[in-house]
Amino acid sequence: MTIDLNKSTWRLKPGEQRALLVFGDFLMASVALLAGIYVWWAGDAWLQVFDLEFFRLRVQFWFYFLPFSWILLLIETYDLHRAANWTRTLRAILLAGLVALLIYLSVYFLAEIPGRVNRRAVGVFIALSTILTLVWRWYYIKLIISHGEQRRAFVIGAGSNGRTLAEIYRSIVPAPFNLIAYIDDDPTKLGTDIEGYTVIGNSETVGKLVDELMITDLIVSITGEMKGETFRTILELQEKGVEITRMPTLYEELLGRVPVHHLEYDWILRAFVDDINGGVIYEFFKRLLDIIGSIIGMVGFLVILPFVALAIVIDDGLPIFYKQERLGRGARSFDILKFRTMRRDAEKEGAAQMAGEQDPRITKVGNFLRVTRIDEIPQFWNVLSGEMSMVGPRAERAQWVATFEQQIPFYRSRLLVKPGISGWAQINYGYAATVEDTSVKLEYDLYYIKHRSVFMDIVILLRTVGTVLGRKGR
Repeated sequence: MTIDLNKSTWRLKPGEQRALLVFGDFLMASVALLAGIYVWWAGDAWLQVFDLEFFRLRVQFWFYFLPFSWILLLIETYDLHRAANWTRTLRAILLAGLVALLIYLSVYFLAEIPGRVNRRAVGVFIALSTILTLVWRWYYIKLIISHGEQRRAFVIGAGSNGRTLAEIYRSIVPAPFNLIAYIDDDPTKLGTDIEGYTVIGNSETVGKLVDELMITDLIVSITGEMKGETFRTILELQEKGVEITRMPTLYEELLGRVPVHHLEYDWILRAFVDDINGGVIYEFFKRLLDIIGSIIGMVGFLVILPFVALAIVIDDGLPIFYKQERLGRGARSFDILKFRTMRRDAEKEGAAQMAGEQDPRITKVGNFLRVTRIDEIPQFWNVLSGEMSMVGPRAERAQWVATFEQQIPFYRSRLLVKPGISGWAQINYGYAATVEDTSVKLEYDLYYIKHRSVFMDIVILLRTVGTVLGRKGR
């Protein structure tokens, strides 16, 4: 068996793709910044040699932060599925340019600092950042599509894991790779179709098939114990240059969540129990972020309190606040604090009920508070007191935890970290009105627990701002 290594294609991991996007966007914004400064310096006299002293004498310090501000405006586009879609990318970049322009005009006219800001330089920066970023993102999308077309994959294992993988693959546009066929050692499956893809061989023939069909990737989705022959063949192919990926790993890369229904029961131990504290440095900065964020949030809470309180009282009377027992880290109970959004008799039968998207118990003012997430603002007190974090899984009631851990694998593992005001599940998924919805949200929560970092927390908080401004909260 021989494999031409030249046909194996490079592969960027999701984190590497995001880093590439951020680097490209920052480079484009930096070029736009230099162009803006040049126009500022040159005035109407074009094609002059740049006087570097101008940077020191005239350019204000804040001007150099414009590229970083541009990155923040593009934060929603660092979702890899959005980044691979030209229509959504175009819309997001044009919106970022418009928002940047509106912010600049507001600062320029309302702050009364026209003498300290060069309009032409800022205008060039905004316009050129938008244009250059569009060009770069168009090239990026072409690069990703071309990369996907070069990758040709076999799925080893045509069981439930393999079928789920095919369903996910068919739902993603553009396709991250070319799924060619299945390999399975069950002789009854040979020649059968799995979601439109045929089982064409087994572990004895896979080496020859890889060569003949120019396969670059093997996705291992075997359910149960792997045969020694299969394992040896996979290792030989990897040594020859074929990329090997486990189905759960690819599931995480493609969807940004963990496949709770396709994992072994010791996964939670192997995945992150040993490292659940995340390290002393991470815990320090996370708590620092919580304290700073909660103090800012409490200031905002005091500002809006009279207006929200008046609206709630007029709409449905007292009380203004809603206090309910929830489970925190380590299943320790605490009282969560929120603005009341449901009728006073929302649970008159005494039994816990899941909130639905069109729940009739929600008041008119409550619906607005939920959509804008204003109802969550009192929880900044819970963050300041250390019961919650700015970012983490949603705090859940003990009754629902007891119910869901009987129905959904690994559900209790979300209690390994503090609950948060916002989280990976909250910004990626809407209401969880059913057990199936709750299962999907758990997959997002476990992905966050497994991959959490200060950078990820900051990205989630920034995307939460976009969710609130877009009135997509619930």
